[in-house]
Amino acid sequence: MGSQARGETPQGGILAGMRVVELSAFVAVPLAGLTLSSLGADVIRVDPPGGGLDYGRWPVTSEGRSLYWAGLNAGKRSVNLDMRSEPARSTLVDLITAPGSDAGIFITNLSPPWLSYERLAERRPDMIMVTLQGSSDGSVAVDYTVNAAVGYPEITGPPGAGPVNHVLPAWDVIAGHMVASGVLAAERHRLRTGEGQVVHLSLTDVALATVSTLGHIGEVMVNDHDRGSHQNYVFGAYGRDFATSDGRRLMVVVITDRQWDDLVEATGSREQMRRVERRMGLDLRKEGDRFGARDEISTILEPWFAARTLAEAGETLGRHRLCWGPYQSFRQLVTDDPRCSLENPLFENVEHPGIGKYLSASHPLRFGAGRVGPRPAPAMGQHTEEVLLEVLGKAGVSGSRTVAPQPDGLSAPFSPAGDIRTFL
Repeated sequence: MGSQARGETPQGGILAGMRVVELSAFVAVPLAGLTLSSLGADVIRVDPPGGGLDYGRWPVTSEGRSLYWAGLNAGKRSVNLDMRSEPARSTLVDLITAPGSDAGIFITNLSPPWLSYERLAERRPDMIMVTLQGSSDGSVAVDYTVNAAVGYPEITGPPGAGPVNHVLPAWDVIAGHMVASGVLAAERHRLRTGEGQVVHLSLTDVALATVSTLGHIGEVMVNDHDRGSHQNYVFGAYGRDFATSDGRRLMVVVITDRQWDDLVEATGSREQMRRVERRMGLDLRKEGDRFGARDEISTILEPWFAARTLAEAGETLGRHRLCWGPYQSFRQLVTDDPRCSLENPLFENVEHPGIGKYLSASHPLRFGAGRVGPRPAPAMGQHTEEVLLEVLGKAGVSGSRTVAPQPDGLSAPFSPAGDIRTFL
């Protein structure tokens, strides 16, 4: 397995032959394009010369190259079009609607008014367009504002600490995969009927659907209960973090009766747990009762972990087939965990233009047909002439030139409609 040479179109992969045009920024839609590309699709990302809104986003290297942008755009082809010019706009429409049974697919969270589904469908009636916006009512929203509104910061962190933001952009990540799912569902519909589709998705609706699915809305409306913070306890079961003698911490999660029995046996705490059951009138083989007795259980277990190093505790827990994991920093993940190394076939060392070589992941899905190995991110505008010649049969267009990025990663702000709110 090796990284693909620059300029090559994807070969192999379950989606080989599919061509997707992406006009995007930030996380969700770039992640959707990355997902499709990682499965073999030819994803063509279009940006203004010098890069768009997210080209210089942190984290960046000492030279100012965005590791964020490289990670989200690995394996795509990069085309530059200055969409302030009408010829470049026409070229983008031509590129999106170009012939091909597996083409005519467009994903975006930046679609300006002149790039409507109606305009594209006039050119290609079987057009598939998936758009992501902040809220379905048209108001502006990003992951951080959506998360604040749906309740999770109120139950994160210690009780009484006030809202605690989660640093993982969960709604962006989920929305990105939903955009990719929307593409695949619309493509299947097109294969059956020959009909195109315009698919709408909002970041807020992604979060609201999740809150509904996981029972948080029902908990309020049926149980009249507004969930509070439970620190690092697992709600409704038994799971908690513990400190070890060497200053490390680990998380233990018990879901099944078998796991509970194994935890009691591993820690030699069976008689102490029976005393808790008798005193509290509970059956600790029941998941809900374990949650009810979580503080008492933890008081019993804390000394056992405090008397052992992380390695010693982990060896015992592993031998008893228990579910546990260490707390570790990103650095510790990279330097100490074999799962995040070349020992895991998910990873290869990939040379990214202007950045250097570092560990990069393939798509985690493994198909019998094989999977595409991790590939480098393109240089900005690297494939402009190649794509226009290959797809449209023309060598260039006014406004399609490649422009070397300025030190901050941007040659000029990109706002085709003159208002960034249009794109969120």
